[in-house]
Amino acid sequence: MTRIRATPIVSLMGNQLAHLDHVFGALSDATRRAIVMRLCEGKASVGELAKPFDMALPSLMKHIRILENSGLVASEKIGRVRMCSIEIEALETIEEWLTAQREVWAQRLDRLEIYVEKLKREEKANARKRRTR
Repeated sequence: MTRIRATPIVSLMGNQLAHLDHVFGALSDATRRAIVMRLCEGKASVGELAKPFDMALPSLMKHIRILENSGLVASEKIGRVRMCSIEIEALETIEEWLTAQREVWAQRLDRLEIYVEKLKREEKANARKRRTR
């Protein structure tokens, strides 16, 4: 059987893997995912981000801080208003990792397909041998 070698996933260093862990950890919460989705549309104030949620402002700020610590969101105070924006680089890191995972799984599925086809050919050959006996 032909062995197909998997290409390396992504050459991520330890700190990049830790960063990826933080990003996925931040995205593990539905509220934070909703905030990120909203910010993908453009900048928004904390007040605008709070509107769809039934929670106190300090609770929402905790979510925003987690997103900031993960590198997904940046915020700045403009006068009395805190504006938030998405950090595209963090999303690109996720996209690169997911693309690499997709490639690994595609290669694994290709190898599985080759193996299944080999088994089918062997089964047909064995069936022919049995009939000719």
